[in-house]
Amino acid sequence: MKTKPVKSYYHRGGTEPLLGATIPEYFDRIVESHPDRDAVVSIPQANRRLSYSELAQAVRFTARGLLGMGFKKGDRIGIWSTNNLEWLLLQMATAYMGAILVNINPAYRLLELAYALKRSEVQGLFLIPTFRTNNYLEMVTELVPEVRDKPWEALSSREFPFLKRIAVYNPAAPAQTSRPYPGFGVWQDLMEAADRVSLDALYKICASLDMDDPVNIQYTSGTTGFPKAVLLTHHNLLNNACFSARAMHFTEEDRLCIPVPFYHCFGMVLANLLCLSTGACMVIACEHFDPLQVLEAVEQEGCTAIHGVPTMFIAELELPGFSRFDLTTLRTGIMAGAPCPPELTKQVMEKMHCREILIGYGETEASPLTHLTEPDDSLDRRINTVGRNLPHQEVKIVDTVSGRTLPLGETGEICFRGYHIMKGYYNDPEATSKAVDENGWLFSGDLGSMDENGYVRITGRLKEMIIRGGENIYPREIEDFIFTHPKVAECAVFGIPDEYYGEEVMAWIKLREGEKATAEEIRGYCRGRIAHFKIPKHIWFVDEFPMTVTGKLQKFRMREMAIEKMEEQNGA
Repeated sequence: MKTKPVKSYYHRGGTEPLLGATIPEYFDRIVESHPDRDAVVSIPQANRRLSYSELAQAVRFTARGLLGMGFKKGDRIGIWSTNNLEWLLLQMATAYMGAILVNINPAYRLLELAYALKRSEVQGLFLIPTFRTNNYLEMVTELVPEVRDKPWEALSSREFPFLKRIAVYNPAAPAQTSRPYPGFGVWQDLMEAADRVSLDALYKICASLDMDDPVNIQYTSGTTGFPKAVLLTHHNLLNNACFSARAMHFTEEDRLCIPVPFYHCFGMVLANLLCLSTGACMVIACEHFDPLQVLEAVEQEGCTAIHGVPTMFIAELELPGFSRFDLTTLRTGIMAGAPCPPELTKQVMEKMHCREILIGYGETEASPLTHLTEPDDSLDRRINTVGRNLPHQEVKIVDTVSGRTLPLGETGEICFRGYHIMKGYYNDPEATSKAVDENGWLFSGDLGSMDENGYVRITGRLKEMIIRGGENIYPREIEDFIFTHPKVAECAVFGIPDEYYGEEVMAWIKLREGEKATAEEIRGYCRGRIAHFKIPKHIWFVDEFPMTVTGKLQKFRMREMAIEKMEEQNGA
């Protein structure tokens, strides 16, 4: 009888059971164990520092303030801000009083903000005045003109019927009391409202919460089309943070440098909540990513860990004067959010002293982490795979057409099942059913393969796969190879239409500072090292890439820009 091939399915149990607590229940235990340890340092806010007992007191006071303002369990409260201490307070305070925090991307413009507020039926919005060229106050006033004359306690909006409260705060001066218009509340209003609610009343509400209650709405990154509102629970987020911390061997002695945005699951869950689940210290390095401020924060605070997407680590390594920073305290961290070139991982290990840097993989719908390498994995696995799934999670690789589970080693779509899968897309059962099947499997849209030990290699996005003359080409493989060229700082590969082959390979390349190269030089480097049909026909050298605020490359925009420019050239 012929032996059947082993299927690409891996379930990882765990010596430690899943947590059945809510976020505030677990946080209270950490506070009791580490009351005097540093909980957070916000360097951009004049090095404001809070111990765990001070943070807990501030969180409870903020939660009472939300209740005093009229918010209740199940309400949606939006936060539109860069990284700061108030963001963290709102994150934890909403968890304490049972509201659902809605994370809004700081880079959103008018239409995107309107979409996010309507999609999640946001009832309260906290925002900072400005971010870069975005004037948040002007945009909100344009969307909700009623703020000009209605008092903030009685705000109502014809366009946004659910929206009842808008409050602005300045991270540099949160006690500021001036109102841009009568309809805007200020942080001080929140503080004063806390006096109307007793601590006992808050504890009673907190005790009524269940681990399966929704606590957060995060929007998918929106690299294509409008993002979806992902509804996540206490159980989803707390367990994901805790098991990620264990994989990193994180303890109360660690200090994490946080350059990733809080509005994203990387910052909110794998940075903030991960630290709060272990008693470690969160070091807010910057309001928004700045490589100089990040390296200064590591040196100043003696950080033992650092997170980031690949583009952040590239910017740090490429920073003029990089070698003058003392980064010897670094030990670990997570690189995730986008494909991580093996050569970059090696550089982070060697030049940044992050010998235990881990490669992570997942998605917002999975709370977010599904896979993580481990410090004692082989070098090959640490730089060429995304590791195995976290404990108490299942993963399988399926055929993209039939949906059948593939044999080990074959490439297909990666699917997840377990405690970490979202509750669903908010008020969108149709989209939810398309993403999660009747058996509870979440379809990622990512392509990869699995080995006999459950380690997964990512080959790219299903929608990004290039089909050239019948050959399936995975951009990730080409990107990783071109990145090994000594002159290349970053590379993005995607397909563009071709009359003969259907699609051709295009590469956008950013060179290291001071370097020069030609397209033929790059193609010559590829010849004999990768298959001829994978060698990019079109190579453009660029100074920057279109990307999301979290550092994800927007290849659909590159493709649009390339097609438009090539059509103009052909027309000429």
